[in-house]
Amino acid sequence: MTDLFGVPKPAAPLAESMRPQSLADVVGQPHLLGPGKPLRLAFESGKPHSMILWGPPGVGKTTLARLMANAFNAEFIALSAAFSGVKEIREAVQRAEAVLAQSGRHTILFVDEVHRFNKGQQDAFLPFVEQGLFTFIGATTENPSFEVNSALLSRAAVYVLKSLNEDELGQLLERALVGPLKGLAFDASARERLVGLADGDARRLLNLLEIIQTAAGEATRSIDGAFLDNALSRNLRRFDKGGDAFYDQISALHKSVRGSNPDAALYWMVRMLDGGADALYVGRRLVRMAMEDVGLADPRALRLALDACETYERLGSPEGELALAEAVVYLACAAKSNAVYVAYNEARAFIGQDKSREVPDHLRNAPTRLMNELGYGREYRYAHDEPDAYVADEKYFPDGMSEVNWYRPTPRGLESRIAEKLAYLRELDSKAKKP
Repeated sequence: MTDLFGVPKPAAPLAESMRPQSLADVVGQPHLLGPGKPLRLAFESGKPHSMILWGPPGVGKTTLARLMANAFNAEFIALSAAFSGVKEIREAVQRAEAVLAQSGRHTILFVDEVHRFNKGQQDAFLPFVEQGLFTFIGATTENPSFEVNSALLSRAAVYVLKSLNEDELGQLLERALVGPLKGLAFDASARERLVGLADGDARRLLNLLEIIQTAAGEATRSIDGAFLDNALSRNLRRFDKGGDAFYDQISALHKSVRGSNPDAALYWMVRMLDGGADALYVGRRLVRMAMEDVGLADPRALRLALDACETYERLGSPEGELALAEAVVYLACAAKSNAVYVAYNEARAFIGQDKSREVPDHLRNAPTRLMNELGYGREYRYAHDEPDAYVADEKYFPDGMSEVNWYRPTPRGLESRIAEKLAYLRELDSKAKKP
């Protein structure tokens, strides 16, 4: 195919040439597109409404927006927030106004990566959405609760799209092999490897297929696992540093450690490292887990987590990752306590709303004569001179403040012993109280 000047037109990328032309062609999202499901009903309603399509890359957000424009015979205007600004927004509004004036047709304005627009840019859409000049469809890989203005969010339905599963990616592969890539044959190992590398992303699957087609040329028609590995450079699993996938996997790692499941903790840690996460960032998270979730039930956990970070700094990857693996397994298996974490937060909350209280005189130092004369340090009893190195019923809180009980040891690990000691000391306090 050539253009008006006889110059051959470049062939459309495989992902574009295989873009679904009808809702029936869409692979995946049965929870939204199945009979009676929300997006299916939106297509069947006869009237489009503004929406946010939230999901990982390559799951059909742009395709669904285009199909909606086709379904309602609407003008389709697409913007990418990564490359657009106020000027492009203004031009889109003017184009929508012109289309309405000339043909009476409605416009669907699609904004890809809408989370990249700042508050002012997002606000610019509001009056035109309210006027009904266009239907707004935003696509985002980030949680719209945090990345989309509440005013815009309140005017749009949010639909959550999911990564394609292996069966759905397999369907897409079959379509390509009986269509644009007819003549290529993949054995079972190559199919499994390709679907795994796609990692739930339809666009990635088709892009990988295009690379394989180029590598195969005219000479190779049968693709096995070895050929595929040679044709493709190493592809990382999805791990969007700083995005939702990043925080979701950190959360899964933390919860697996807290839940005392060493195998799940190893799985999530290796997933993160395999996806390109900074190993020392993972190490810092392990230090946090040692303090927050293991605490004084096993004080060795903090030291071991710190040692793992230091070991990684000395050895680097991949040898140093073994130290992190040792730490994550230890933390998962260790006795758990968040008693110090809870106590610290309760103390911070109290101090944040309490008044400034004076230090009682008997707890003050008295390095000068004047301080002695003012009574600083008077009646202070030195704990090491007392039985059990404990001054029973001594007051350590400010005058006029009721004693609190923020630290409540758990009956697990070392804290069970700590709890026994504190109970014994409270008993001494009780006996020493003046009648």
